[in-house]
Amino acid sequence: MKYIIGIGGVTNGGKTTLTNRLIKALPNCCVVHQDDFFKPQDQIEVGEDGFKQWDVLDSLDMEAMVSTVRAWIENPVKFARSHGVNVTPGSKEPASKDIHILVIEGFLLYNYKPLIDLFDIRYYLAVPYDECKRRRSTRNYTVPDPPGLFDGHVWPMYLKHRKEMEDSGVDVVYLDGLESRDELYNQVLEDIQNKLLNCL
Repeated sequence: MKYIIGIGGVTNGGKTTLTNRLIKALPNCCVVHQDDFFKPQDQIEVGEDGFKQWDVLDSLDMEAMVSTVRAWIENPVKFARSHGVNVTPGSKEPASKDIHILVIEGFLLYNYKPLIDLFDIRYYLAVPYDECKRRRSTRNYTVPDPPGLFDGHVWPMYLKHRKEMEDSGVDVVYLDGLESRDELYNQVLEDIQNKLLNCL
């Protein structure tokens, strides 16, 4: 059985932290990080807001991302081996060698139709403006944030894309990014394990 999990939501919402814990706990689990599909910096346009448009779909090679996901769907064992993931039964689930899981993590997972349709379950982490801005200010990016980027581009794009997602009726499970890392992890892991048991 193949199962694809989305961990999406706001920048600095805790997506990567949650993903990194899940992939260690789930059997035969691979991961695709949307951040790995950013186009080169010289291909990122400057928008009307005066900032390079990093927080929009056009900044990402979404076709390549979907192709990567489809390669996993076609042959999860080969994909896992080529990405250094050992394919072995999970310790607690005797039938887990038959389960292959892909976790896809990113900030714009649910705004691109060819990708949306591939998920079995979609989680969406959200944190309020103040907390998101505080977390963002503590991060070091390869391309540092210019002054005013968060208020002038990042947060407005987040609100725009979240509204588009909600208006198009994408079915997501909302997660409160203010909960502790352990609470989020335990909640999501239990939910996934229950869903996998129901699929068997």
